[in-house]
Amino acid sequence: MRLVLRLAAHEVRLLTSLVRWVARRPHLAGGRAFGYARGEGAVLFGFAFVCVVETFTMSVLLRGWPTVHAVVLFLDVYTVVVVIGLHAASVVRPHLLEADALRVRYAAHVDLRIPLAAVSGVRRELRTSPGRRAGELDVAVGHRTSVTLELAEPVTHVTFLGQRREVTVVRLHADDDALLVAELTRARNGSSPIPGRPG
Repeated sequence: MRLVLRLAAHEVRLLTSLVRWVARRPHLAGGRAFGYARGEGAVLFGFAFVCVVETFTMSVLLRGWPTVHAVVLFLDVYTVVVVIGLHAASVVRPHLLEADALRVRYAAHVDLRIPLAAVSGVRRELRTSPGRRAGELDVAVGHRTSVTLELAEPVTHVTFLGQRREVTVVRLHADDDALLVAELTRARNGSSPIPGRPG
């Protein structure tokens, strides 16, 4: 039952993100935004286009079976909505640098709050096809990460399925990784962030 509720909540977040994306109202919650969706938008829209083509194809093939046609059409259309919702969630839920924490996010799947006091090191580090190791969390976009955070004390990451993991290394991707590292370093040192446009 708990898994069903988590899946339902995830679907609601995706659909809400789609509405926010159309309305151009990102989920910023008072922090400075650093986007990460620039590199994967074309891939997701390409996949959505393939799904649309498949929807029309199945509509033609199943026109003689109205009930099956209706069920498959619903599933195909919902799949397109979910794929576009994934991109929308990535756009409206960027990483957020708050006064005392960094919120590492990815679409509707990940929202990890890391206190700045727990960050012992931050650096730009391009890694492709990161793997999963004990105590490490890779929030990859397009199978790559570009920023590595080392933590002096573990933080708890709750996975998509509700499992809890203690992590001391977090890798993530940001479109402007250099700016994120610079601003995070300033925030950790107690300096006021330089003004600039959100990422």
